Amino acid sequence: MANSAAAPMSGLKTWFFETRPHFLLLTPVCVLVGLAAAVLQLDSINTLHFILALVGALLAHISVNVLNDYFDFRSGLDLKTNRTPFSGGSGILPSGLLKAQQVYLFGMVSLLAVAAIGGYFIYEYGWKIVPLGVLGVVVVYFYTTHFTKNPWVCAIAPGLGFGPLMVMGVYFTQTGEYALAPALASLVPGFLVSNLLLLNQFPDIEADLTASRRHIPIALGKRIAARIYVGLLVAAYLSLVFAVAFEVLPLTALLGLLTLPLGLKAARGVLKHYDDTGNLIPFMGLNIQITLLTPLLTGAGIFLGMLL
Repeated sequence: MANSAAAPMSGLKTWFFETRPHFLLLTPVCVLVGLAAAVLQLDSINTLHFILALVGALLAHISVNVLNDYFDFRSGLDLKTNRTPFSGGSGILPSGLLKAQQVYLFGMVSLLAVAAIGGYFIYEYGWKIVPLGVLGVVVVYFYTTHFTKNPWVCAIAPGLGFGPLMVMGVYFTQTGEYALAPALASLVPGFLVSNLLLLNQFPDIEADLTASRRHIPIALGKRIAARIYVGLLVAAYLSLVFAVAFEVLPLTALLGLLTLPLGLKAARGVLKHYDDTGNLIPFMGLNIQITLLTPLLTGAGIFLGMLL
């Protein structure tokens, strides 16, 4: 009986890790920014709409993670990648713990569930949300197979998905409209998430070349890619300062700048160790902290501004 009970638990654990749960923390952080921007315009939050938006965002993130795993396995890339704690896929398909078609079905069911939630909001608010939703689905499904072939599209797509699409999507589900505040607030996670994917591509260059990928570290080299990393980091902080300076976001949103010392440390580390994966890995971890904490503090700061 003990063995029969352990088997399903082991299976559930495998499926859980296939979603790459340590990366899913990014979703509620980005959702928080969109909700905070909505609170600037509303007296109360629609709890049902918030839950649906959060679930939809998580499912979209799960779908892109799972489909990325599937497509990388099918292309043979998973078998050539040297995994780090922050890049290289889940490793579940190469180990044979799940079948490729099962993983693909999981990714597609998650994506269809996102579309179903989108259908609810079309019913509630009309067709204005459709372009945002369609673009989101396109980013999720075609990121690995098509977007990674173009360095600039590959760089923009992750930030677009977790920045403007997710943040403005959450805002829309509360208000039924688009506005400048969520658009500017979305730039903070937008630049940081693009940076997250950019830096995580550094250890994968040799393997990615075999799969005909052409992201920025491949197209321009690691040295220039490291400088672009620093530029995107600066852009994230400047976009927050800009939004506050023009009174689109409250002054307390500048809580996001508390991660600036971490940003400076990461920038120096990446510029110094861009060609040394072993020494770069700690700064990849630091970059994840920056990517999570900066939008989290920005969103918390917006809420704080409303309370004050």
